[in-house]
Amino acid sequence: MIYILEDDSNIRELVTYTLNRSGHQAVGFELPSQFWNALEQEQPELLLLDIMLPEQDGLSILKRLRSSSATSQLPVIMLTAKGSEYDRVTGLDNGADDYISKPFGMMELVARVNALLRRAKPQTDPDELSVGGIRLFPARHQVFSGGQEVTLTHKEFELLRQLMLQPGIVFTREKLLNQIWGYTFEAESRTVDVHIRTLRQKLGDCGSQIETVRGTGYRIREEEA
Repeated sequence: MIYILEDDSNIRELVTYTLNRSGHQAVGFELPSQFWNALEQEQPELLLLDIMLPEQDGLSILKRLRSSSATSQLPVIMLTAKGSEYDRVTGLDNGADDYISKPFGMMELVARVNALLRRAKPQTDPDELSVGGIRLFPARHQVFSGGQEVTLTHKEFELLRQLMLQPGIVFTREKLLNQIWGYTFEAESRTVDVHIRTLRQKLGDCGSQIETVRGTGYRIREEEA
């Protein structure tokens, strides 16, 4: 089930109709209170979340979802106003997995939804990945940096996992977009940069292990400096 929290009835009904026609089960909500009531009965596999809403704004809803263990890993795509970089960056900083700017095409929306659902499926990984001072446990979804556990969003975790699977290998932004988000749009490379920035901050001193390769992308050093 996919939930759509959008107060514009035209957008909400079109998105719900399109997703249902594309083979998904989708239901729309106009008000955050309706969404929270439904969430008590059933947790969706993905949420499309508008930012400008009555009762409670989308960013506050996102923070509440990420602060709860029951919904911290729920995939979320933010629906943002066209050209509002602040909203997009703030959404990503607070744990959104992706965003799409209004007005958007239905084909692109379905592609984003399908890509995120694919990426949210469990991955087959080693029991533990260790690079320098960073240890990652895929099955337990735990990360330790310098011996201290750190809390990462779903996309931050997947990004770090991808880098740690091949330490020393440089990944382009386009490749990371394709492998983590499931699509490649050159204009969306900012998404990778924002996630790398927040990932470094959360890893503390070990964050410097993630290196920027100018003009190319990112890699993780095999050993700490």
